[in-house]
Amino acid sequence: MKALVYGGPGHRSWIDVPDPAIKEPEDAIVRVDAVTICGTDLHILKGDVPEVDSGRILGHEAVGTVLEIGDQVHGIAIGQRVLVSCISGCGRCRFCKEGRYGQCLGGGGWVLGHTIDGTQAERVRVPFADHSLHVLPDNVSNEDALMLADILPTSYEIGVLASHVGPGDTVVVVGAGAIGLAALATARLFSPSQVIMVDPAASRREHAMTAGADHAVGSDAEAEALVRELSAGLGADVAIEAVGVPGSFVLCTALVRPGGHVANVGVHGSPATLHLESLWIKDITITTGLVDTRTTPLLLRLLSEGLVDVSALLTHPFGLDEMQDAYDVFERAGETGALKVALFNPDAV
Repeated sequence: MKALVYGGPGHRSWIDVPDPAIKEPEDAIVRVDAVTICGTDLHILKGDVPEVDSGRILGHEAVGTVLEIGDQVHGIAIGQRVLVSCISGCGRCRFCKEGRYGQCLGGGGWVLGHTIDGTQAERVRVPFADHSLHVLPDNVSNEDALMLADILPTSYEIGVLASHVGPGDTVVVVGAGAIGLAALATARLFSPSQVIMVDPAASRREHAMTAGADHAVGSDAEAEALVRELSAGLGADVAIEAVGVPGSFVLCTALVRPGGHVANVGVHGSPATLHLESLWIKDITITTGLVDTRTTPLLLRLLSEGLVDVSALLTHPFGLDEMQDAYDVFERAGETGALKVALFNPDAV
């Protein structure tokens, strides 16, 4: 089969590799019908995730069709259309029993495209299939379901739920890429009074306004002035960092009010300054985290019932064999306007 293989920092190849096979009784083999590229994959290619070995197949988000199952898989059947979650969980360890599947001690967590071969391929081996695959309703399309593999639960759990967004809150989201727009969509479930998006790219600000943002600004200074104006000088109740660079984190800490919450969602590859000299007295709560995907069933139900709209997130479709072109477009998102790219297998029905 063909797969996107990491060759060390700055190197990737779409090449022939052996087909995956069942290794453990809880495994499933899934034909990849739709797959996407994550900002985390770009961090890997930059060398920001050194535990990813050269030769690893990248990718941790997919929709597909089950081809094979191990003899200890009971909740998934061959032929079913499934969402491949970015997080795998053994279901037995302390953290899995607490719903913290991202911290799984039994061989799960974020493993696909990280410590084992991932989804940017024609087929993928998925460990702990009963806990890692979600059967899709007929009325949910492959492209919409793909947004639930990572970005929607990540934004919802690490951004919105962790920061306790509530009715009437002023919410600032720094970064209007796919993660930021997913935070916007899921924050709306809690009726904030206003959501302000901050991004230097005009195309992304336009996407944000179309997706329901109340305001979209392009600079730190504009953001600080607008938040002061809208909050009577107090600051935002919640600031969500959705980029993963030091400046966006520092901006969030500058925008939040005393007693407010900064939720860091972005993946950081370099240190960010924590200005405790000004923050220590403000009762600020700062949270970070890796998604657990414990909310994926809820989000899938909301998507199926039309209560969450992800249609604006996919901007660039490709064929599966156009993987290198898709990476080129996604890497140059500032020029191309890409939010999420998706690659589709022509063999999918």
